[in-house]
Amino acid sequence: MNFELSDEQRMLQETLSRLLREQYPFETRQKLLQSPQGFSRELWHRYAELGILGVPFSDEVGGFGGGGIELMLVAKALGRALTLEPYLATVVLGGTVLATVDSQRARSLLEEVIAGQTLLAFAHWEPGERYNGAILSTHAQARDGGHVLSGHKAVVLHGQDADRLIVSAMTREGVATEGIALFLVDPRSPGVTVRGYTTIDGLRAAEIQLESAPAELLAAPEQAAQAIDRAIGYGLVALCAEAVGAMEVICELTLEYLKTRQQFGVPIGKFQALQHRMVDMVIRLEQSRSITLLAAAHVDDTGIDRDRALSAAKALIGKSGRFVAESAIQLHGGIGMTWEYSMPHYAKRVVMIDHVLGDVDFHLDRFSSLMEVSAA
Repeated sequence: MNFELSDEQRMLQETLSRLLREQYPFETRQKLLQSPQGFSRELWHRYAELGILGVPFSDEVGGFGGGGIELMLVAKALGRALTLEPYLATVVLGGTVLATVDSQRARSLLEEVIAGQTLLAFAHWEPGERYNGAILSTHAQARDGGHVLSGHKAVVLHGQDADRLIVSAMTREGVATEGIALFLVDPRSPGVTVRGYTTIDGLRAAEIQLESAPAELLAAPEQAAQAIDRAIGYGLVALCAEAVGAMEVICELTLEYLKTRQQFGVPIGKFQALQHRMVDMVIRLEQSRSITLLAAAHVDDTGIDRDRALSAAKALIGKSGRFVAESAIQLHGGIGMTWEYSMPHYAKRVVMIDHVLGDVDFHLDRFSSLMEVSAA
């Protein structure tokens, strides 16, 4: 498909890329990894000042007024810098839920997110269900004119840092129409236990236990289903674009290494077998760029075509990302496994992305099912 950035999109991309080049070198990331919070609050506020936190949201709430393409540009830049900030958790997942819900409460909270004042975490998936968010054991009950939640949420991205949790739960009679609804939970409330940990790529996640925890109804089942589906769609685009950004850097570092590392008196890039592997890596990268653009262009559509594009992109990114990461480590040799070198950190992030919001197997099955529906 033909594609050319508008002046506004190009300015967005260049502004964020310049900020990250100047303020987020690899050495800074390594220091942040060891900090208690694991990311930079200062940089988060800079994102807010530049409007990066409002990119996918309408200008009515103070956003940039962008869509899938603008989100793709931001996520790709964040992937190239290997950032640790909770952009996916707060803006893409939590923020998209709020932007889809039609209420004054959601609007005011979204304005706080865009201003950099509030961090969110989307607590949807549960232990033992892998990527199936349609079956939940967490349930909501009406109590004293409000609601309480009980259940267990797993691998909640940046759950320990969140000011508010957006929690999905099965409703019962007296709460709302039966089904999966969305609730706001203060993680400091009684009945909420948050156990945070660091994932293999250096980001943060948490297990969250709810025991009659007080909650505020955010969206009844019909609206909640739309909000969850839209948030996951935007999340898939962001993950694919972030992986493309990381894969670009992996290929650049590997090519430079092949040009400078010498063996038998010549650069190892002179060996034909290594040249062929490098070419294969670049081909996978180009395929990933194209399919991510396709997914970003369709993310605001409705229907099977949109879902097919998203699953096709995530499946291809998962396979290509693993190939690029493993090939880069093999071409580097021992240095490709050292903590002080940036490349293996990019490789870990790319491999980890495959396991967020559905891995290769999950999205291949989903794509196949959607094809069968189309053929019927």
